[in-house]
Amino acid sequence: MPEEAGMQEMVTLKTIAETLNTSNDLSLMLDTVVGKLLELTGLTAGWLFLIDERGEYACVSDYNLPPALIRNDKEPMRTGTCWCINRFRDGRLQHAVNIINCKRLEDAVEFKWGDTQDITHHATVPLRSGERMLGLLNVAAPGKEVFSDSELALLQAVAYQIGSAMERMRLYRAEQRRAELYARLGDFGTALSLAINECTESNALPDTVVRLLGKHFDWPFAALVQQTNSTFHIHAMYAHGEVWTDTPDPLSLDGTRLMDRIVDHYRAAILSADELAEIFCQFRLEFQWGEFASGVGVPLPYHAPEEPGVLIVGTKSRSLDLIRADKEVLEALAEHIIASRESLKLADHRRELARLEERNRLARDLHDSVNQILFSLSLTAKGAESMLSGSEPVHPAAEVMRDIRALSQEALKEMRALIMQLRPSGLEAGLVSALQEYGAKQGLQVIADRKGMRSIPRFIEEGLWRIGQEALNNIRKHAGVSSACIQLEFSEREAKLTISDRGKGGAKRRKPSSESSLGLSIMRERAQSLGGKLNIWSSSRKGTTVTAVIPLPHETE
Repeated sequence: MPEEAGMQEMVTLKTIAETLNTSNDLSLMLDTVVGKLLELTGLTAGWLFLIDERGEYACVSDYNLPPALIRNDKEPMRTGTCWCINRFRDGRLQHAVNIINCKRLEDAVEFKWGDTQDITHHATVPLRSGERMLGLLNVAAPGKEVFSDSELALLQAVAYQIGSAMERMRLYRAEQRRAELYARLGDFGTALSLAINECTESNALPDTVVRLLGKHFDWPFAALVQQTNSTFHIHAMYAHGEVWTDTPDPLSLDGTRLMDRIVDHYRAAILSADELAEIFCQFRLEFQWGEFASGVGVPLPYHAPEEPGVLIVGTKSRSLDLIRADKEVLEALAEHIIASRESLKLADHRRELARLEERNRLARDLHDSVNQILFSLSLTAKGAESMLSGSEPVHPAAEVMRDIRALSQEALKEMRALIMQLRPSGLEAGLVSALQEYGAKQGLQVIADRKGMRSIPRFIEEGLWRIGQEALNNIRKHAGVSSACIQLEFSEREAKLTISDRGKGGAKRRKPSSESSLGLSIMRERAQSLGGKLNIWSSSRKGTTVTAVIPLPHETE
């Protein structure tokens, strides 16, 4: 008899080993092996729990469960706890053991969930691979309350086989997921490069990125979060096929703390479903945060270091191995996004250089053609005026020539101002000095003051220069004074340029001229294009004050 039992055990182990090697599908493999184990051992029911590092469990396979345990879509197997789960979590379950009784079956009897088929006890066997604990295998039969040592030893051997096969499949699935994600990353990178070539502004990058993430990956949720002035905002967000951009509300306090943690550590972090909900709970979207089992957050320093970004994705996977594969690929994906941001900045810089070159070309052409013609016209008119004025009596056309000379000189002055606007010179010495020099050329005495010192981006300096030019032009043409005051003031977050005069103001002019209105509109548009605002205050007694307030980026160290 012992020889027959030993032979049966060898047959069982051989059959289980062959069964475990028939598939790389974990669910199919477990269902098959549990059924085969019960068939070979004469037991009738079995189920298998996988338990992750967080202690969360899931019944991933079962065979011939009694009706009491399959009610409400197997609710008794999905909820609650029991002795074997608790012992596993505490680290006290290391070998195959008899369970005195099953709490799930006890509850079934107590709450009258249905027929238990006379099953009251089960053996429980930990599933492991080396030192890695994976879950539990439970087997039972009607009326069977005790398992012999030889039965427990056989179950333990089978459990080792199952654990090794699960570890092999775990590694296979993780590598398969990683390979799949890297293939998708290649497609994403190609699509992003094509999209970047069509983008005209760097502000379009967040929207483009989340759209492509939704198209090329299976993450049900993705968001690009940006820090501005110590507050995190969502720049773009993808979920369920829809994209939201530039949501105005800042993240919650808990969400901000999580973002700070990711940014401070400067590395990707795995997020729980609860943490995802904390980050985005105030946004009313068409899904529940409970749909996501986990998430990953990756830092994105594609702006100034003081204003970092974070890429966040939500996943439905509970496997840390698969999530780690996602995390690895997301870190590589972040490099693509950062490189794309730099490409857009370089493209913007190239376009700006092209615009400056075109302005310079136009300024040269105007200087060499129209400016010279106006100068010649002024000299010709002056000569003709002298000839006509020298005759007796004075020729009637002399007055006309005088008017022509005055108009040509005024046109020449306007042309020189236009050329200077097209090709600003003197900014190398600073904005205030350039405006003082420009005002002097317009015949104005400019009193300047500056508060604070800091560097500002070229495009902001040029925008303020244009606003200051237009304001000085308006003073020369409309204020009726020969002096103006300029004040340039810097704070940590903004630049404020104030140009004022003590002239007529706007009150005496019942209706401003179209030229003046156009100038004011241009100044306003320039300020708004820089993200700032323009305020104009005018009084017949105190003159006019124009104030442009422009936000500034944080200074880099």
